[in-house]
Amino acid sequence: MKKLLTLLPLVAATPALAATGPFISLGNTDFIVLLAFILFVLVLVYFKVPGMIGGMLDKRADTIKAELEEARALREEAQTILASYERKQQEVKDQAAQIVEHAKTEAAEAAEQAKIQIAESIKRRLAGAEEQIKSAEAAAIKEIRDTAIAAAIGASKEVIAKKMTATEANKLIDASIGEVEAKLH
Repeated sequence: MKKLLTLLPLVAATPALAATGPFISLGNTDFIVLLAFILFVLVLVYFKVPGMIGGMLDKRADTIKAELEEARALREEAQTILASYERKQQEVKDQAAQIVEHAKTEAAEAAEQAKIQIAESIKRRLAGAEEQIKSAEAAAIKEIRDTAIAAAIGASKEVIAKKMTATEANKLIDASIGEVEAKLH
Protein backbone atom coordinates (compact mmCIF):
# COMPACT_ATOMS: atom_id res chain seq x y z
CA MET A 1 0.00 0.00 0.00
CA LYS A 2 2.88 2.35 0.76
CA LYS A 3 4.33 1.64 -2.68
CA LEU A 4 1.07 2.80 -4.19
CA LEU A 5 1.25 6.09 -2.29
CA THR A 6 4.81 6.75 -3.46
CA LEU A 7 3.87 6.12 -7.09
CA LEU A 8 0.81 8.33 -6.87
CA PRO A 9 2.61 11.70 -7.20
CA LEU A 10 4.47 10.46 -10.23
CA VAL A 11 1.28 9.40 -11.93
CA ALA A 12 -0.48 12.58 -10.83
CA ALA A 13 2.35 14.78 -12.14
CA THR A 14 1.86 13.65 -15.69
CA PRO A 15 -1.38 15.61 -16.24
CA ALA A 16 0.17 18.54 -14.46
CA LEU A 17 2.87 18.84 -17.08
CA ALA A 18 0.23 19.12 -19.79
CA ALA A 19 -1.68 21.96 -18.07
CA THR A 20 -0.94 25.64 -18.65
CA GLY A 21 -0.50 28.04 -15.81
CA PRO A 22 0.26 27.30 -12.17
CA PHE A 23 -0.52 23.73 -11.24
CA ILE A 24 -1.16 24.35 -7.55
CA SER A 25 -4.23 26.55 -7.67
CA LEU A 26 -7.91 25.97 -7.10
CA GLY A 27 -8.59 27.20 -10.58
CA ASN A 28 -6.71 24.30 -12.13
CA THR A 29 -9.16 21.40 -12.56
CA ASP A 30 -6.38 18.92 -12.89
CA PHE A 31 -5.12 19.90 -9.45
CA ILE A 32 -8.62 19.60 -7.96
CA VAL A 33 -9.07 16.17 -9.49
CA LEU A 34 -5.67 15.14 -8.14
CA LEU A 35 -6.58 16.34 -4.65
CA ALA A 36 -9.94 14.57 -4.80
CA PHE A 37 -8.28 11.38 -5.95
CA ILE A 38 -5.65 11.56 -3.21
CA LEU A 39 -8.36 12.31 -0.64
CA PHE A 40 -10.39 9.35 -1.96
CA VAL A 41 -7.38 7.02 -1.71
CA LEU A 42 -6.62 8.29 1.82
CA VAL A 43 -10.23 7.72 2.90
CA LEU A 44 -10.04 4.19 1.50
CA VAL A 45 -6.78 3.55 3.34
CA TYR A 46 -8.15 5.12 6.55
CA PHE A 47 -11.20 2.88 6.55
CA LYS A 48 -8.96 -0.10 5.62
CA VAL A 49 -10.92 -0.82 2.46
CA PRO A 50 -7.93 -2.42 0.66
CA GLY A 51 -7.50 -4.81 3.63
CA MET A 52 -11.21 -5.58 3.59
CA ILE A 53 -11.14 -6.14 -0.16
CA GLY A 54 -8.03 -8.34 0.26
CA GLY A 55 -9.78 -10.21 3.07
CA MET A 56 -12.90 -10.65 0.98
CA LEU A 57 -10.79 -11.84 -1.95
CA ASP A 58 -8.89 -14.22 0.34
CA LYS A 59 -12.18 -15.43 1.77
CA ARG A 60 -13.57 -15.87 -1.74
CA ALA A 61 -10.36 -17.69 -2.76
CA ASP A 62 -10.70 -19.99 0.27
CA THR A 63 -14.35 -20.62 -0.60
CA ILE A 64 -13.42 -21.43 -4.19
CA LYS A 65 -10.58 -23.65 -3.00
CA ALA A 66 -12.97 -25.47 -0.64
CA GLU A 67 -15.50 -25.85 -3.44
CA LEU A 68 -12.76 -27.19 -5.73
CA GLU A 69 -11.68 -29.68 -3.06
CA GLU A 70 -15.30 -30.71 -2.54
CA ALA A 71 -15.78 -31.05 -6.30
CA ARG A 72 -12.58 -33.11 -6.51
CA ALA A 73 -13.78 -35.34 -3.65
CA LEU A 74 -17.19 -35.70 -5.31
CA ARG A 75 -15.52 -36.54 -8.60
CA GLU A 76 -13.37 -39.20 -6.94
CA GLU A 77 -16.44 -40.60 -5.19
CA ALA A 78 -18.35 -40.59 -8.47
CA GLN A 79 -15.47 -42.38 -10.19
CA THR A 80 -15.41 -44.95 -7.39
CA ILE A 81 -19.16 -45.47 -7.68
CA LEU A 82 -18.88 -45.68 -11.47
CA ALA A 83 -16.13 -48.27 -11.21
CA SER A 84 -18.22 -50.19 -8.70
CA TYR A 85 -21.24 -50.16 -11.00
CA GLU A 86 -19.10 -51.15 -13.96
CA ARG A 87 -17.74 -54.11 -11.94
CA LYS A 88 -21.26 -55.04 -10.90
CA GLN A 89 -22.44 -54.74 -14.51
CA GLN A 90 -19.60 -57.00 -15.64
CA GLU A 91 -20.43 -59.48 -12.88
CA VAL A 92 -24.08 -59.46 -13.95
CA LYS A 93 -23.03 -60.00 -17.58
CA ASP A 94 -20.82 -62.89 -16.50
CA GLN A 95 -23.62 -64.38 -14.42
CA ALA A 96 -26.06 -64.00 -17.30
CA ALA A 97 -23.59 -65.72 -19.63
CA GLN A 98 -23.15 -68.53 -17.09
CA ILE A 99 -26.91 -68.87 -16.74
CA VAL A 100 -27.35 -69.03 -20.51
CA GLU A 101 -24.53 -71.57 -20.83
CA HIS A 102 -25.99 -73.63 -17.98
CA ALA A 103 -29.44 -73.48 -19.57
CA LYS A 104 -27.99 -74.60 -22.91
CA THR A 105 -26.20 -77.48 -21.20
CA GLU A 106 -29.34 -78.50 -19.33
CA ALA A 107 -31.40 -78.25 -22.52
CA ALA A 108 -28.90 -80.47 -24.36
CA GLU A 109 -28.93 -82.97 -21.48
CA ALA A 110 -32.74 -82.90 -21.39
CA ALA A 111 -32.85 -83.47 -25.15
CA GLU A 112 -30.48 -86.44 -24.80
CA GLN A 113 -32.58 -87.84 -21.94
CA ALA A 114 -35.72 -87.38 -24.03
CA LYS A 115 -34.10 -89.19 -26.96
CA ILE A 116 -33.07 -92.06 -24.70
CA GLN A 117 -36.53 -92.25 -23.13
CA ILE A 118 -38.22 -92.16 -26.55
CA ALA A 119 -35.90 -94.91 -27.81
CA GLU A 120 -36.66 -97.04 -24.73
CA SER A 121 -40.39 -96.37 -25.12
CA ILE A 122 -40.23 -97.39 -28.77
CA LYS A 123 -38.35 -100.57 -27.83
CA ARG A 124 -40.95 -101.39 -25.15
CA ARG A 125 -43.80 -100.74 -27.55
CA LEU A 126 -42.16 -102.84 -30.26
CA ALA A 127 -41.57 -105.64 -27.75
CA GLY A 128 -45.21 -105.33 -26.62
CA ALA A 129 -46.39 -105.38 -30.23
CA GLU A 130 -44.22 -108.41 -30.98
CA GLU A 131 -45.66 -110.13 -27.88
CA GLN A 132 -49.17 -109.32 -29.06
CA ILE A 133 -48.35 -110.61 -32.54
CA LYS A 134 -46.89 -113.84 -31.10
CA SER A 135 -49.87 -114.21 -28.79
CA ALA A 136 -52.31 -113.59 -31.63
CA GLU A 137 -50.36 -115.98 -33.84
CA ALA A 138 -50.40 -118.67 -31.13
CA ALA A 139 -54.12 -118.09 -30.57
CA ALA A 140 -54.75 -118.31 -34.32
CA ILE A 141 -52.70 -121.52 -34.57
CA LYS A 142 -54.53 -122.99 -31.56
CA GLU A 143 -57.86 -121.99 -33.03
CA ILE A 144 -56.90 -123.53 -36.37
CA ARG A 145 -55.73 -126.74 -34.61
CA ASP A 146 -58.90 -126.88 -32.54
CA THR A 147 -60.95 -126.35 -35.68
CA ALA A 148 -58.87 -128.97 -37.54
CA ILE A 149 -59.19 -131.41 -34.63
CA ALA A 150 -62.91 -130.80 -34.38
CA ALA A 151 -63.24 -131.26 -38.12
CA ALA A 152 -61.06 -134.39 -38.03
CA ILE A 153 -63.06 -135.82 -35.14
CA GLY A 154 -66.29 -135.01 -36.90
CA ALA A 155 -65.01 -136.56 -40.12
CA SER A 156 -63.66 -139.58 -38.22
CA LYS A 157 -67.02 -140.03 -36.51
CA GLU A 158 -68.77 -140.04 -39.79
CA VAL A 159 -66.26 -142.39 -41.39
CA ILE A 160 -66.26 -144.73 -38.42
CA ALA A 161 -70.01 -144.56 -38.04
CA LYS A 162 -70.45 -145.47 -41.69
CA LYS A 163 -67.91 -148.28 -41.69
CA MET A 164 -68.44 -149.70 -38.27
CA THR A 165 -71.07 -152.12 -37.41
CA ALA A 166 -72.68 -152.65 -34.04
CA THR A 167 -70.59 -155.72 -33.19
CA GLU A 168 -67.37 -153.94 -34.00
CA ALA A 169 -68.50 -150.99 -31.86
CA ASN A 170 -69.22 -153.31 -28.92
CA LYS A 171 -65.79 -154.91 -29.31
CA LEU A 172 -64.14 -151.48 -29.23
CA ILE A 173 -66.13 -150.47 -26.15
CA ASP A 174 -65.16 -153.65 -24.33
CA ALA A 175 -61.49 -153.19 -25.29
CA SER A 176 -61.56 -149.59 -24.04
CA ILE A 177 -63.14 -150.63 -20.73
CA GLY A 178 -60.50 -153.29 -20.29
CA GLU A 179 -57.76 -150.87 -21.04
CA VAL A 180 -59.14 -148.31 -18.54
CA GLU A 181 -59.43 -151.05 -15.86
CA ALA A 182 -55.83 -152.07 -16.48
CA LYS A 183 -54.61 -148.47 -16.13
CA LEU A 184 -56.67 -147.74 -13.05
CA HIS A 185 -55.45 -150.80 -11.15
